[in-house]
Amino acid sequence: MFKRSIRNKLIVLLLLITIIPFGSSIIVTYLYTKESLKDQSIQENVNLLYQGKVNIDNYLRELNNFTLSFYSNPDLMNYLRKSYGSNDYLSMGVVNNVLRALLYSDENINKVYMSIVGDQQIVSSSRQSTIIYSEQVDINMEAYQKAKDNPNNLYIESNNLSNMFTIHRAFRNVPANHILAYLSLEIKPDKINELSHYLYNDKEEEFYIATPEGHFIYDSSSDLLVHDYPKWMNKLLESTEQSGTFEWKDSTFQGVVVFDRLSDASGSWILVKRIPFTTLYESAYGVAIINIIFGVIGLTLVILATFFVSFNITSPIRVLLQNIKQVEKGKMQVQFQSLGNDEIGVLGHRFKLMIEKINHLINREYKLELENKTNQLKVLHSQINPHFLYNTLQSIGTMALKSKVPEIYSSLTDLSQIMRYSMNMDEDVVPLAKEINYTKSYLLLQKQRFGDDLHYILDVQEDALDVKVPKMILQPIIENYFKHGFDIREGVGELKIKCRKKDSHLFIAIRDNGIGVSEQRLKEIHDHLHAEQNNSKTDSNIGLKNVYARLKLYYSNQALFKLQNRNSGGFLVTMRLPLEMEGGIHESDHR
Repeated sequence: MFKRSIRNKLIVLLLLITIIPFGSSIIVTYLYTKESLKDQSIQENVNLLYQGKVNIDNYLRELNNFTLSFYSNPDLMNYLRKSYGSNDYLSMGVVNNVLRALLYSDENINKVYMSIVGDQQIVSSSRQSTIIYSEQVDINMEAYQKAKDNPNNLYIESNNLSNMFTIHRAFRNVPANHILAYLSLEIKPDKINELSHYLYNDKEEEFYIATPEGHFIYDSSSDLLVHDYPKWMNKLLESTEQSGTFEWKDSTFQGVVVFDRLSDASGSWILVKRIPFTTLYESAYGVAIINIIFGVIGLTLVILATFFVSFNITSPIRVLLQNIKQVEKGKMQVQFQSLGNDEIGVLGHRFKLMIEKINHLINREYKLELENKTNQLKVLHSQINPHFLYNTLQSIGTMALKSKVPEIYSSLTDLSQIMRYSMNMDEDVVPLAKEINYTKSYLLLQKQRFGDDLHYILDVQEDALDVKVPKMILQPIIENYFKHGFDIREGVGELKIKCRKKDSHLFIAIRDNGIGVSEQRLKEIHDHLHAEQNNSKTDSNIGLKNVYARLKLYYSNQALFKLQNRNSGGFLVTMRLPLEMEGGIHESDHR
């Protein structure tokens, strides 16, 4: 049933051609938006990280420049070259002033100390104490060696326990290029922390600053400073790229890692930002949810429109199909008023007209059959044995000829033809020629009866003789004249029958010279013709009623049957009959 149903096929088709493109559009839009917003977010973070790198790099360069100011102090450089010792109070004052000035050059410098190679002593100064001289100098310590080996004579050391970092600078004697001293600045991380806070969202992202060895200077999660660096840091340390991005997925993190490196002059620190996919796709999820909401609304409207269209199209078809099934069962009644004004509505209207026409034809056939049966009964009542009557009339005619009375023979011959024509029940529709011959025999008998008191004219167009008409439609009208108009005429009784074929109709006119009928009587005759049933079996106008009823059965409303008084006296009966009966098939054609 599903495969044969137009409604189901239409619903499936409309849903397919709407949901598939619409759903595909939502999916493609989501994927494209997701990737586009992801790339945009990554690029924004790359730019932000670069800006942070510039700020931190400038800060470290600024601190580095404080140490370079030693080269512009000749007294300090002479002290380092000659190594006067701790007893040279004048030189010691120079050193003290330089270290104290350097200590207070930035609020984040916590301690300054200088390891003098020549005197094998350390001079230190902090905000908590004055200048301290010590002779415990280890010029081979790892930090000093890294500063010495660095092309920029610089090494930045991190201290995970104190969260501070130290800038170590090696001072060389120019142009001899040997090491004079090592200057170290212990820096509090406040400024670095302040700059770092602008580079990430602490609720959704992670941010780290690490040294080239993998030690963390800054950790947004505050749980890595005292631990070994994680596995994702290995990838950064192995990479030779200055900046870039890569995806990382493990049990603790799934997202994108963005990194950038400071210059060698700033310690080659690595700035790392980890962004989860949920953060990257958050905007895409918002756009996707909006698209999905509108998509669901759109799909709902599409589905509703699909059902509305399919039901509007198929409901009239189903109504039409139900009525067709009723017709197949023999119930010839249409059970709908209108199916609309479209093509289906026109089809329904034509179907109604067809059923009405079929009902009319069925009623017509039924009434014709009933009329024929009635006529047959009337004939059966009037005949005992037609062949016996024919043989008897033939015997009487033979006797008339032997008695030399040809008029009697002629009258009997006409009467025999009339009886044979009227008693032949095998045909209900005959050519006009047969009807005219029958009428001529009837008039000849009347002529024998009335002699010179009767004059009749048969004016029939020759090409009208082949037109088929209902049997015996002229004789009842002519007989009506002899019953009601012939005896009260003035002068010779005149009767004229005229038949003409014009366009698509046959015109028949029967007129006489009687005195006609009164207007009241004419109205009564008219009402009688249009009555559903005869009011009396002995009605004097039963012949006219019979003709009118048969014309209506054969031609429906296409035939004209008109009764009127003539201006010059007498009565006129006019008939206008279509050349083809209703349906284009004559009744006799299917008997």
